[in-house]
Amino acid sequence: MPNDNKTKYILISPVKDEEKYIANTIESVLSQSILPEKWIIVDDGSSDKTKDIINKYCGELNWVKLICLKRDRNRIPGPAVINAFNVGYDEVKNEPFEYIVKLDGDLKFGNNYFEDIINKFKENMSLGIASGVYHEANGKEWVRIPMPDYHAAGASKVIKRKCFEDIGGFELSRGWDTLDEIKAMIHGWETRHFSDIHFYHLKKEGSGIGNLRTNIMHGEIYYLTGGSKLFFILKFMHRLLYGDPFVIAGLFMLFGYIKFVLINKDRLVSKEEMELYRNMLNRRIISNSLSINVMRRR
Repeated sequence: MPNDNKTKYILISPVKDEEKYIANTIESVLSQSILPEKWIIVDDGSSDKTKDIINKYCGELNWVKLICLKRDRNRIPGPAVINAFNVGYDEVKNEPFEYIVKLDGDLKFGNNYFEDIINKFKENMSLGIASGVYHEANGKEWVRIPMPDYHAAGASKVIKRKCFEDIGGFELSRGWDTLDEIKAMIHGWETRHFSDIHFYHLKKEGSGIGNLRTNIMHGEIYYLTGGSKLFFILKFMHRLLYGDPFVIAGLFMLFGYIKFVLINKDRLVSKEEMELYRNMLNRRIISNSLSINVMRRR
């Protein structure tokens, strides 16, 4: 049973077709030094044995609940994931808790993962959204995935309840895990990840929908969140050279962006939010340029 004397947090996990990984995530949660008050797992129409695996655990744990949605079998990132999350949140929104966690079903992490992150919140009362850093397998090695300082990984995102309420929850759209940070900053909250706290992503990002669709989606998200044109040009050039697949990844990302430009798609940010986000991206350009100059002088 969760410990009533500890900080209260709640997990919500939208899952779909995670039979290869979900047991790792469940075992990681069960090993935590501070257990969650409740864990709502929302299955969004799995066609494999995901539900069977979860049910084996639910029968023994009265604080874990599985909700099953009927969905088509195609994986739709963004809106479908947050729709499933919202179904889970409706189950617990009236419960007493301090933090809420959106947790994917293809992760594993150490015994102190959530305790360590919660301690970071206690050390900084302005912290609104946080995560650890994540690693993905590259052959036999685990490789850390780089993220900008202000970004908390969407796969394991911890949010202070007041912050979550201030931003009105997650946007029912692709790009939700950037929009939440922009809106949190507008409300005076800090967002970040911590390099001394680690988790492992057992399934490579984008593998559920394929690399090409993922690159198109990244272009769409960049438009929707109102990023600067200069940063997008640099992002496009980097994706051309280092994307997967080579060159084509950049072209598909460009297609996703230009498609929304041509139809003048409504953005998901206000002018104030757009300005904040563009300033953050421009600072990243300056910071990276300074770092390159320092390296060249050595």
